[in-house]
Amino acid sequence: MASAPHIVVIGGGSTGTGITRDLAMRGLDVTLVEQGNLTHGTTGRMHGLLHSGGRYAVSDQASAEECIEENRVLRDIASHCVELTGGLFVKRPEDTEEYFQEKLEGCETCGIPAEVLTGEEARELEPHLAPDIDKAISVPDGAVDPFRLVVANAASAQEHGARIETHSEVTDLLVEDGEVVGVEVEHASGSGKRVHGTAGGTEEIRADYVVNATGAWAGQIGEMAGVDIEVRPSKGVMTIMNVRQVDTVINRCRPKGDADIVVPHETTCILGTTDEEVDDPEDYPEEGWEVDLMIETLSELVPMLEAARTIRSFWGVRPLYEPPDVGSDDPTDITRDYFLLDHEERDDLGGLTSIVGGKFTTYRMMAEEIADHVCGKFGVDADCRTAEVPLPGSEDFSVLRDYMDEFGLRSPIGRRSVERLGSCAEEVLDVSGPNPTICACEGVTRAEVQDAISQSGTDLNAVRIRTRASMGNCQGGFCSHRLASELHGDYDEPTTRQAWDELLQERWKGQRHALWGEQLSQAMLNYALHAATQNRDRDPADRGESGGEAEIDYGAFDAGESDDARAGGTDGESAVADGGNERGY
Repeated sequence: MASAPHIVVIGGGSTGTGITRDLAMRGLDVTLVEQGNLTHGTTGRMHGLLHSGGRYAVSDQASAEECIEENRVLRDIASHCVELTGGLFVKRPEDTEEYFQEKLEGCETCGIPAEVLTGEEARELEPHLAPDIDKAISVPDGAVDPFRLVVANAASAQEHGARIETHSEVTDLLVEDGEVVGVEVEHASGSGKRVHGTAGGTEEIRADYVVNATGAWAGQIGEMAGVDIEVRPSKGVMTIMNVRQVDTVINRCRPKGDADIVVPHETTCILGTTDEEVDDPEDYPEEGWEVDLMIETLSELVPMLEAARTIRSFWGVRPLYEPPDVGSDDPTDITRDYFLLDHEERDDLGGLTSIVGGKFTTYRMMAEEIADHVCGKFGVDADCRTAEVPLPGSEDFSVLRDYMDEFGLRSPIGRRSVERLGSCAEEVLDVSGPNPTICACEGVTRAEVQDAISQSGTDLNAVRIRTRASMGNCQGGFCSHRLASELHGDYDEPTTRQAWDELLQERWKGQRHALWGEQLSQAMLNYALHAATQNRDRDPADRGESGGEAEIDYGAFDAGESDDARAGGTDGESAVADGGNERGY
């Protein structure tokens, strides 16, 4: 019997992991490579909305119909990743009745269940809505955890034989005789699980076919093979509040505009967003006024947001694609539909297909179309099963009640653990030793952390996306050192400290635009804990030769920072407690 075709998928977001899962379930040999963690790109920087399609019911009805179809699929196959919040499109006095009716009619045309509520009925559902909200349209929006969903897709793909390589940047496409035959990747720490301090290296991965699922980075991958992919990256800001001011997705019922959605997500609310075209998906300005705009504008819908505590902000880049003959000036005019680009048909370059555009909610549909396309190239007759087979953790969501009883999980901590783990709860939580809480804000236990470490190596940010540890109100202030301590024993001290420093840096970068009021006090407390109590700004243990013990000059330590270090000396790049480095960036 001939061996299965080997497919390389570039990109570890929702679409890339969805493609990898689909192809692996059809029996193909698949390798996924991702330059950072899973969800490193757009998927990890979105507001967590499971679209009903209502947002596109007027402007892009084809996308709206795709959204409601996939909304129903994800509620079934990814139940442990989805919260059925429902959604409201609310109308303020200055919003037009004409558009309200267009929205309602658009939902009906696209098959989106919609019901009109009076202002009083909307406030019964969400008491913190502004008192002058006129009316609302109820739709089946939801909230989804993108990290949990992507990890579940990757885990399912691995169960079906796929190879998943994170922190493995594609540096070149291998082209021979007018055909892409593989990729060259640079591993940050060797293949497999990431371990800090382990030497990386370059690997050529030969493939029968390559799929470019890198979203906003698709053009950069295309350039490696000399083809032009007209992606138009568009940045948007999201701001995270410290609690859930609402339990329903709140949308402003008006035509396109900034700051028009509030999404309840886990223990927080996420405010969004803006839509501004940028040249580089990795390099663009993050400005404080964008955060101010979110809070000021959305306070018109939920007034208590104006005085609420903000814990961090982040920016994502949409991978918008528009055929070159359309030429829209405004990124909000570009369709949210997706496009499959077969570069053999389009550019006379065999062995490569790109998938661009689309939305998180439709990732599985996009993956199915790509998988059908690839299978067609090789004459593989295998049906897609991803719309019927649940993801790991969602196989039997009704077992949650049983697990609550079996493990005595009546506390809020236990309930949070089981909600995150779904049907994997027994496998993870049935441990013989103590299972203390590591992250109190999110209710993450040692068993969950150790399970994530078994999948992630020393990458504590990968542990974070699997468990939500360090993502609560303290932003890692009280738990980052506990997470690091879970590595010690299996990994040496220098390795553990590198992993700890990297987590601190990631946690800090999103807080820079939230430093006022109570969150400024929290940030100062975090700094005092990390820099003073834990000495993370000038830690002599990091200065030993070859990982050995360092001689500590306590007199110099007590004297403070040296003139050389202040001027940016040789070790001025070491991590400091605020997550940057000793030069302040």
